[in-house]
Amino acid sequence: MDFENASVLVVDDDHYIVDAIAKLLEKEGFRIFKAYNGIEAIDSLMQNDIHLILIDVMMPKMDGLSAMMKIRTTRNIPIIVLSAKSEDSDKILGLSMGADDYVTKPYNPAELVARVRSNLRRYLSLGSAESAKIGASIKIGGLTLDSDAKQLYVDGEPVRLTATEYKITELLMKNAGRVFSAEEIYIHVWNEDSYSVENTVMVHIRHIREKIEINPSEPRYLKVVWGIGYKIEKNRRE
Repeated sequence: MDFENASVLVVDDDHYIVDAIAKLLEKEGFRIFKAYNGIEAIDSLMQNDIHLILIDVMMPKMDGLSAMMKIRTTRNIPIIVLSAKSEDSDKILGLSMGADDYVTKPYNPAELVARVRSNLRRYLSLGSAESAKIGASIKIGGLTLDSDAKQLYVDGEPVRLTATEYKITELLMKNAGRVFSAEEIYIHVWNEDSYSVENTVMVHIRHIREKIEINPSEPRYLKVVWGIGYKIEKNRRE
């Protein structure tokens, strides 16, 4: 996939880190925008056509998590959190607040580029989510996945999913009834080897449930098969 026209917003209060990431990604053909706190990030997002955000957590004026919460009210573009903290609890917090992925500083340049490409590939492959085109669809109970418009409907109402959430939902609906382990979901959706990915997948599954289930604690569609993985019920009857 050609990323020549893809633009990335890099947000960190450390100017050196922003410049270093900018140079790294510019060499890969990305267009770069820069911001140094959450407020500047939101302003830049409003003024420019941004396809992905790399954002630090600890910043002055507005931190990265607060910025993500505001961004997620209107935009579903991929967000990768950059943070010096490596504990699982911090990763889960970032994902819970709306991040698609997480990279720990000091980052490995090759890994950072790979994660940017992976998240952009999922996002850009969705095409125009606003397309009115109705094409091949998958229907399971009150769930309808329009594969051409890349849109999920619940009881006829459109549901806003991030690119990662859409890809997980698509995988499970196309293979309704089949149980996927967290590792299998990660390999299919992230297109990279899995290692200790249960928490990452679990957070995304929870987000999907909150959007498609009337009562997420008693799901009708997206089920956990304890000790094995996740599935969407096949041919569920209302």
